[in-house]
Amino acid sequence: MATLYGCQIPEALYYHPEYNSWVRFEAGDTAALGMTDVAQTQAGKLLFVRFKRIGRTIKAGKFAATIESGKWIGPFVVPFDAELLETNEAAFRRDRLIANRDPYGEGWLIKVRVLNPETARDTLITSAEAVAFFQKKIEESEIRCFRCLDEPVPM
Repeated sequence: MATLYGCQIPEALYYHPEYNSWVRFEAGDTAALGMTDVAQTQAGKLLFVRFKRIGRTIKAGKFAATIESGKWIGPFVVPFDAELLETNEAAFRRDRLIANRDPYGEGWLIKVRVLNPETARDTLITSAEAVAFFQKKIEESEIRCFRCLDEPVPM
């Protein structure tokens, strides 16, 4: 895992640079997605996450959730066509800061069935390319990542 100015970039994940999201392809045609460490830092402490309903088909470039923080309100965009299988709503209800504490682990946002697995990786970056992209972004924007250390805060 690369760490740049406190920002973690696991090199085994895939990233969509424009959407500031990560993708972990899992068994079969499923994938877990979440916001990057850079995204959670830029957003600040999360206040609320509203998820689309499970079973919904989401087209590439459309959103599966709306995220609200003290600094930002915006969509969580899916980078490929997918069916929403699961949300992490229960974890966010217990602790709305879970993505601020653990963006690549317990703070995942959604799990999906990838509808076109053969093209799903086309707009994503990984490994050294992802590290180079985030290094440039972090340095140009002078981002310093941090994790919330507060006690769990329910929504």
